[in-house]
Amino acid sequence: MRKVSLVLAGAVAGAGLTGLVTQTGFMSSTSAVAASAEVYRSLNLFGDIFEKIRTDYVEKPDEQKLIEAAINGMVSSLDPHSSYLDAKSFRDMDTDMRGQFGGLGIEVTMEDGTLKVAKPIRDTPASKAGILANDIIREIDGDAVKGLSLSQAVEKMRGIINTQVKLKIERPGKPDSLEFTLTRSTIVVPAVEERVENDVGYIRIGTFSEQTYEGLRKAIEKTTSEIGADKIKGYIVDLRNNRGGRLDQSVLVSDAFLERGKIVSTRGRNAEETQVFNAKSGDLTKGKPVVVLINGSSASAAEIVAGALQDHKRATVMGTRSFGKGSVQTVIPLGANGGLRLTTARYYTPSGNSIQAKGITPDIEVVQEIPAELKDKLVDNKGEASLKGHLKAGDGEEQSGSASYVPNDATKDTQLIAALNQLRGVKRDAAAPASIAPATPAPAPAAETPAAPAAPATPEAPKP
Repeated sequence: MRKVSLVLAGAVAGAGLTGLVTQTGFMSSTSAVAASAEVYRSLNLFGDIFEKIRTDYVEKPDEQKLIEAAINGMVSSLDPHSSYLDAKSFRDMDTDMRGQFGGLGIEVTMEDGTLKVAKPIRDTPASKAGILANDIIREIDGDAVKGLSLSQAVEKMRGIINTQVKLKIERPGKPDSLEFTLTRSTIVVPAVEERVENDVGYIRIGTFSEQTYEGLRKAIEKTTSEIGADKIKGYIVDLRNNRGGRLDQSVLVSDAFLERGKIVSTRGRNAEETQVFNAKSGDLTKGKPVVVLINGSSASAAEIVAGALQDHKRATVMGTRSFGKGSVQTVIPLGANGGLRLTTARYYTPSGNSIQAKGITPDIEVVQEIPAELKDKLVDNKGEASLKGHLKAGDGEEQSGSASYVPNDATKDTQLIAALNQLRGVKRDAAAPASIAPATPAPAPAAETPAAPAAPATPEAPKP
């Protein structure tokens, strides 16, 4: 069964990796045979160099690492999103896509070498034990956190369900450290969070994992029942700092708001990579107005949703230009050797536009104001077009990205205020003033869900 980071159905055949070598007998033209011979000579050269390093390097090298480095070099030369995944990286990616794992239920960040709790996830061992946001984790099972990377710290907190882990924590305002003994359980990372803003349903989609569509469906049901279907003005779908995920989930999320029509199409080198995904009848919101929020760190699957709803005029897209990742990665399992994440297609919005290295331009641009104290600490997010070796736009001019700052305080969230005003029919100038300023993407998830598979990185605080 083929797995994919952004998509997939109908991916590259597993034998395709060796096809160049094993299928040369089927080539009929002289040029094809000549090209094949050149490939053989190059492979022989690689073997000669490998053998020379293996036997003559000043110290005995790790042969497996040499081979993996060669594979990584080959794959990474293609584009920024193709990569070889060793066995551990492949398992981590699979965990991210499923959106659940054995852990404690803490979102964590690393700041200047300090492991800090961003927030405990509701109804998990961490939240039930009383761990709070801004707690500083100093020790894990008696080992100091200092010197560990974020991924190493997260790995120590994850583990087999029903096993225990001890944390030593410092809490601001408390003179003595606190100790917690927690029992790991199955943690389901909430891909969707919702709340009611008086007469508007606010739904934030953080990532596109296996849990996303079901989370969206429940969020729409919950907010509608709280406000009342006759009183609800509409919905805000917040895709800011959403770096993407599974293609099938982005199709389902788009379909949740559409009655008919094309959602997205993919076009690749091979016929099986060319597909069209269409909506089925049934709008979960019953036609209520929708505003989609995007910014410079909205990428990939998030851009598919924004592009589909924008092209069908089903939603007003607000915020700033999205990241511009318009390619599809197929994840090909390689057994005990991990997997290969390979770019196999570009995707196109319903109107036939590719957003590769261009991004989605919002219908209404709203630039988030950056606090003065942060302006010197944040840098520009230049988007897909700035990545070395990125796929070219193909048609149209490439565009840089945009700011990605989102304030924690909703009363200072210029883009959210503008979206609420849009749904309530309040004139634009009633929203909080916005100004252009450099910004950086939200920190990539650190704990239980290592970097997002699809897009530059998957943002949000990591969760152990």
